[in-house]
Amino acid sequence: MKVYDGIIGLVVGDALGVPFEFKRRDTFKAEKITGYGTYNQPPGTWSDDSSLTLATVASIGGTGKIDLADIMDNFLMWLDDGAYTPYGSVFDVGGSTRKAIFRYANGVEPLKCGGQTYMDNGNGALMRILPLAFIPHTTQDILNVSKLTHAHEISQTACSLYIYIAGKLIEGTPIKEAICSLAYLRPVTQMEEFKRIAYIGELNRDEIRSSGYMVDTLEAALWCLWVTNAYKDCVLTAVNLGEDTDTVAAVTGGLAGIVYGCGGKSGIPTCWINQIARKEWIQSLCDNFESKFSK
Repeated sequence: MKVYDGIIGLVVGDALGVPFEFKRRDTFKAEKITGYGTYNQPPGTWSDDSSLTLATVASIGGTGKIDLADIMDNFLMWLDDGAYTPYGSVFDVGGSTRKAIFRYANGVEPLKCGGQTYMDNGNGALMRILPLAFIPHTTQDILNVSKLTHAHEISQTACSLYIYIAGKLIEGTPIKEAICSLAYLRPVTQMEEFKRIAYIGELNRDEIRSSGYMVDTLEAALWCLWVTNAYKDCVLTAVNLGEDTDTVAAVTGGLAGIVYGCGGKSGIPTCWINQIARKEWIQSLCDNFESKFSK
């Protein structure tokens, strides 16, 4: 099922990007897992991107289904108690995500918690949606899980396109063939925000944005996959785009992990995985998740 490959690929990408978040492009050069930097965290520290993804993995693996209230319970435990973090404390959280979790804590039902305005199209849903690619799901499932924190149409569409491409890669479809197939999907042909995806491989680095806007991040992840041939090069290309380095690399790394797997010449470097905080726990979450859906 490639669950662990995708999830650890996301976590490693996140950890690579954490020290460089908010730095402008070409003012630094990431070449390996390092520490400190923006948040003064030790090497191998992952952020909210991985925490919310792992909270989702834990919920689905624990319940054997998509239980929106259970997922939100885990998000609340993360924000309030530091659950699903590397060291027991939260050091990064997006504004829309924080507001949505606060609404849930105050009794709002899960599907009404996510922000619905155009300004609520940050990366907080896209960065955690990957687990749905590994289980049977409907389009509505993707929209609902996005809606927990980000309910605008752009966010929900970006999450749907990401899970579509992840599914193609899980099936073994070659990267460029999978990305090209996006060009025929209705959101890409009919929504102005997603039209560049149809020719993402034709764009050069200067045309790729790496802000906290969900569409920029989706484009950046697809572009990094297109222009590289190994996990290491793919996620380092993502980090070195600058700005929202941890999320862009996490979203990219999830897909690259599915494609290239762990170890070997093109896979996630073993020395990088070995530096990841709580790596054995992450493995156990993925194993439990996979056990529920592999029969």
